[in-house]
Amino acid sequence: CSKFGTPPPKVLKYRERGRSKTVNTVRERVVEREMIVRSLSPSKLKQLLPLSIYTSCTCTKSVTSSLPSIFDPQTKPYSQNPTKTLPPIFFRQFSSLPKHPKIPSLPFTRDGNYDESPSQTLLICPGCGVPMQDSDPKQAGFFIKPLLKNPNYKLPIDRNPVAEEPEISNSLKRGILKELLEPENQENPNPNLPEKPVVCARCHSLRHYGIVKDPTVENLLPDFDFDHTVGRKLNSITGTRTVVLMVVDAADFDGSFPRKVAKSVSATIDENSRAWKEGKSGNVPRVVLVVTKIDLLPSSLSPTRFEHWVRTRAREGGANKITSLHLVSALRDWGLKNLVDDVVGLAGPRGNVWAIGAQNAGKSTLINSIGKHVGGKVTHLTEAPVPGTTLGIVRVEGVLPGQAKLFDTPGLLHPHQISTRLTREEQKLVQISKELKPRTYRIKAGHSVHIAGLMKLDIEESSVDSIYITVWASPLLPLHMGKTENVCKMLEDHFGCQLQPPIGEKRVKELGKWVRKEFRICGNSWDLSSVDIAAAGFGWFAIGLKGEAVLGVWTYDGVDVILRNSLIPHRSQIFEVAGFTFSKIVSKADQALNKLHCQSEKKRKRSDSKAEVSAASSSLTVGAH
Repeated sequence: CSKFGTPPPKVLKYRERGRSKTVNTVRERVVEREMIVRSLSPSKLKQLLPLSIYTSCTCTKSVTSSLPSIFDPQTKPYSQNPTKTLPPIFFRQFSSLPKHPKIPSLPFTRDGNYDESPSQTLLICPGCGVPMQDSDPKQAGFFIKPLLKNPNYKLPIDRNPVAEEPEISNSLKRGILKELLEPENQENPNPNLPEKPVVCARCHSLRHYGIVKDPTVENLLPDFDFDHTVGRKLNSITGTRTVVLMVVDAADFDGSFPRKVAKSVSATIDENSRAWKEGKSGNVPRVVLVVTKIDLLPSSLSPTRFEHWVRTRAREGGANKITSLHLVSALRDWGLKNLVDDVVGLAGPRGNVWAIGAQNAGKSTLINSIGKHVGGKVTHLTEAPVPGTTLGIVRVEGVLPGQAKLFDTPGLLHPHQISTRLTREEQKLVQISKELKPRTYRIKAGHSVHIAGLMKLDIEESSVDSIYITVWASPLLPLHMGKTENVCKMLEDHFGCQLQPPIGEKRVKELGKWVRKEFRICGNSWDLSSVDIAAAGFGWFAIGLKGEAVLGVWTYDGVDVILRNSLIPHRSQIFEVAGFTFSKIVSKADQALNKLHCQSEKKRKRSDSKAEVSAASSSLTVGAH
């Protein structure tokens, strides 16, 4: 075979095997160098680029032929960004490598653990109901997984004395070291104490500091669609029995009353009741109206009269079919036992109970109190005096017996409440945290009463000489009574300073313009208030007169102002005087104003003294000449 120039088959076989091995080696080296090049920074890559190229070029002609013209010795070997000068083979080979899988983004929903299917894999915060994630602290639901503690971190301290004392020490006689003589439970001091659940960073900040750590994170969440999540369950004609726990704030009844939900549930009750009577399937919801925070109302208020007033206002608000009414105080455990017994009886062994109400109405606080009241069950819903604490639906376990479930829902946003427009510092001034105390004025026509910088009442016309105006609002809000003709001066000089909130002149402009509403009222008693003029979100005026009057009420555009029957008819026995009421806000504003006056007075005196000195020196100079 060698005579004809053809190698024997065995030689060809070895040559082919060596050639394929050489090609495979070249490919492996190219891939290795590509991975090295990709892992280097541009500065280091500039130094190693020629070596990696020329090494690969000597291996095979096919690689050399595919190199671009940048490797020509007459051209510049480098550019400002060496990674852009790599030959195409690097990108072709590297693109064929497997890519890193993308981390799926967190689905931002506010459904919470509403879905009862076992396929649900999202970790839900037990405090606010938002889906939890540990990858991005700038996103909603971020949490930090706590580190595991050493089980021996609570071992008792060795308290054996260094030296034995011959007699009892004076400190032991005074009882300071009494705990040393008591036996300790070395393993677990309180074995019945449940473990604290892991909550998101927002709930942790609210629980321990009372503030939202990053308010901008909540803007990433979509609006809570009540009709889609809860409304369709309430309106369903099939399924388990439904109980609607409608929670309303006693101190802001009309502002926190969920009118839209009440009308929707009442319509569902009428429709399903009609279907049930006709023999069709119909799930008729039961409505339990719960008025919370009754400890904020004066103790002199009659419970019977208050219950009649609540039923009347609820009927006017759209709740025509109320199964039961409960007046409770979660802070003092008033009325919780009757409420729990009623809800358990209505829900049955497999019913669903939905706690519904406006923001900051007290739903989460009520459910936590119910959990502590029923068999010592401890729930972990986040409580804070911040509107919108609950972000998603939270299913509360272990409170109701059997397979009945209790759901806490996010607070409904009521734009007609002025508290939704205020900052956190301003909300602290408006929020009512103690029992309400009346502040009464006896005024005539042509006078006005301000509640901070939020609301103003003008007595425009009156058939009687005097009218009794009682203000029911937070004691932190300053009041002012004066002539109506001086309102413009009040607006320029005192809004944002003595009359807070709003805090600062900038906030006065941000809240918008004031609008006027006119009310024609009549009363038949001097001793009791006949009607109320209430503003949603912070308080009301109670009017007492024996005659007729025309009142003008001014507040910010969009705030709901209504006329209703008087909630608390009695007034204060001591009347307020004209001018500002005493408060910390007014005193601080006065101090700041006096300080500015003192500083301006000192500057004026200094400038006057300098002018006198300069005048005296000029006169002396003229006399010398």
